[in-house]
Order: sequence, then structure tokens, then C-alpha cells
Amino acid sequence: MAKQDYYEILGISKSASQAEIKKAYRKMAIKYHPDKNPDDKTAEENFKKSAEAYEVLSDENKKARYDQYGHAAFDGPQGGGGFGGGGMNMDDIFSQFGDIFGGGGFGGFGGGGQRQGRVKGSNMRIRVKLTLEEVAKGVEKKVKVRRKVQAEGVKYKTCPTCNGTGQQMRVTNTILGRMQTATTCSACSGAGEVISSKPNGADSDGLIIKEETVSINIPAGVTEGVQLKVGGKGNDAPGNNSISGDLLVLIEEIHHETLKREGTNIHYDLYINFSEAVLGITKEVETVTGKVKIKIDAGTQSGKILRLKGKGLPSIERYGTGDFLIHINVWTPQELNKEQRQFFEKMSSNENFAPSPNKSDKSFFEKVKDMFS
Repeated sequence: MAKQDYYEILGISKSASQAEIKKAYRKMAIKYHPDKNPDDKTAEENFKKSAEAYEVLSDENKKARYDQYGHAAFDGPQGGGGFGGGGMNMDDIFSQFGDIFGGGGFGGFGGGGQRQGRVKGSNMRIRVKLTLEEVAKGVEKKVKVRRKVQAEGVKYKTCPTCNGTGQQMRVTNTILGRMQTATTCSACSGAGEVISSKPNGADSDGLIIKEETVSINIPAGVTEGVQLKVGGKGNDAPGNNSISGDLLVLIEEIHHETLKREGTNIHYDLYINFSEAVLGITKEVETVTGKVKIKIDAGTQSGKILRLKGKGLPSIERYGTGDFLIHINVWTPQELNKEQRQFFEKMSSNENFAPSPNKSDKSFFEKVKDMFS
């Protein structure tokens, strides 16, 4: 089943400002808050949907990727984008968007303030370079990362400041009246635990640096600047109830010497000599998916574009595959010997060599327009 559009969920247009996005989410959050709608699964689902939409649209980078690729920008285990990529739970929402009512926490409608959030480790970022051939087929990359992990033998005890809840309570005034809200415990940073003992070599959080090899499955059709996510392969956080951060992978494309990418289409300049253009010839061309043979008809003019349908790059949104466009360039010799010069001087007055374009021949701009129509 297709996911609902994030803008539609919040009831806003794509041109909405960040202030309008936050205001719309605030309205949805109040309407569907679980403490106002106890045991209402539909309201809880709408509450989660609006939080997921806000998590993406309130971040300029994620919003730009969503506007370009839709939900496909966050699909799969490596899709990235926080909640938009891998689902979310109520603890995530309460801990992530604690300022939406202007107070310190989100859980103020009763029991919500007693929630103990799961502390998440920090994310890590790396860059991975891909060739066009790898973009065309998708690829698995193995990279070495140095991440913080919990040291073996570290021990924790219940935080005496928050008694293990991970939160400190306070009363604030909101648009709904006086409400009990929660702030993250300053002593344990929300983990509900503090270190009781740690081995030598561990830092103050009981973490050590460890090198690991991580496999990254990169889908076909990714573009320069896309950020993928490998869940749980970032840094650990302290505490038995904590979860690891994510490994964020920024895609870079390696410049190809002869091919130029334009979206899902690939452009290639093929140079042929004058004789080949006059007589016609069969050429072998290397595409991103392998070699193909193409026939160049006799009398082919410079500027002709040959289209190989489906020989370009797949769409990351799974909307098919682009084309491989071959631009024919007839090479004019720059130096001639005496015999060659005499031949062309003789032919220059031959009516068969006089330019005579057909009225049906399309201009360069018409050809370009046809390519994208």
C-alpha cells in the first residue's frame, strides 16, 4: 500500500514555510495525542504519521530529498532519513519533539511524562564514491569504520536523580492550560542509568573505540548527494536500555571520462570520420550495462542522436530505466595531403556535395525537445 504524502498528512502545501510546517504539526499533535484519545488506535496511527511527516519536512536536507524522490528517498533498511526510513515508536516521538508545546517535554497529558526514553548514540557520516557502472547495477560496499561501543565489563546502576525514569518532571502553562511536562534527566541524559564501574581504557560513558567492517547495500539509480542509512552502525550510547546511532552514507559519483549523466539518461559523444558518415558503418559502443553494436546509416549527418531505450540508469523511484543517447559527430580532417586536397576541391563543385537539408529535418533544439517529451 502506498504511503500517504507528508504534505497531505499535515494539510499544507509544498511551499509552506518552516513556521507553517511546525504550526500544522502542532495542531495534528494536539488533536491526535494518545492521552487525549486513550485506546484509540486510529488516533495513535495518525499521531505517528504526523510526527513522521514533521520529522522529514522540518529538516531542510530531508525535505529537499523528499521533494525530489518522494518516499523512495527513505526506502529500505539503508534508506536513511530517521523516522522516515525505519518507522518510529511513541518513545521516539516524545523524546524527539519535546519542544512542540513550548515546554520541556511532550508527554504532559497525564501518564506520558513518566515515559523512559531510550537514549540513542550519535550518528556517524561517511562518503562512498561510485562509478556509473555501480550506479546502474547497484552494489554492495564494505567499509571500515571506527565507532564507539560499550566496553566489555562496564556496569550501570539506576540513576538516583530520576529513579530510572530518565526524566525530571515540572509543571508548565500551555495553550491547553497547566500541564505536567517532562525534561530529560540532567544526570543520566535520559538513560535512567549511570555508570557504577568501568574497565580501564573506557571513557566517562563506558565506551571504547572499535574498528568494524560494515556492509552497505546501495540500490541502483542513486544520485550524487543522496544520503543512505545503515541502522545501528553508528556510535553506541551508555546504558543497558540504549540503542546505537546510525551510519549515514553520502553518495558521490566518480566522473566518467566519456559518459555524461543527466538524471536517468546517459549521453555519449561518438565521433566518426567523413568516409564513415558517407558510406555508413557499424560501431561497437560501451554502455553502462555492457557493449552494444549500432548501425550508422549512409549519409548520416553530424548532430544526429541515436536513442537506445532502456540502456540508461534505473530510477531510484522504480519508474523504469532511462535511455542511452548517442550524439553523432562527423570529424572534419584538419590536415590534407596533396591528393586528398585535390579530391575535395573537385568535389566542392559537385552538386551531390552541396548541402540540401530536407524540410522535415529537425533542428538541434527540436531534437533536444523530442528527447525529453
